[in-house]
Amino acid sequence: MWTMSDSSPADLAIMFRSVPRRLREARGELADELIGPQLSSIGRRLTRAGELVRTTADPASIADAIESAPADTWGPELDELRTLAFDLARDLRAIAAANPDLDG
Repeated sequence: MWTMSDSSPADLAIMFRSVPRRLREARGELADELIGPQLSSIGRRLTRAGELVRTTADPASIADAIESAPADTWGPELDELRTLAFDLARDLRAIAAANPDLDG
């Protein structure tokens, strides 16, 4: 079974790059006040990921920085990025669960 700890930097780049699309799909027409805690959490996690890879909190910039780092330069920040990606996915699932327009 695949786990987040098995994720490569390329997998993480894909996940971070997909955050805006996944957020749009999950939230649909939900008002900010209904998902405020999750939006705040997503913002904090993206900010931290940006700090780890020395860029902004923009998901595409984070993904680009991850992809451009040589594989042999990764240290403990890779594990933290994995945790952040896992937590981002959890936040996105919580938003989707709050959306009555989504099936499932």
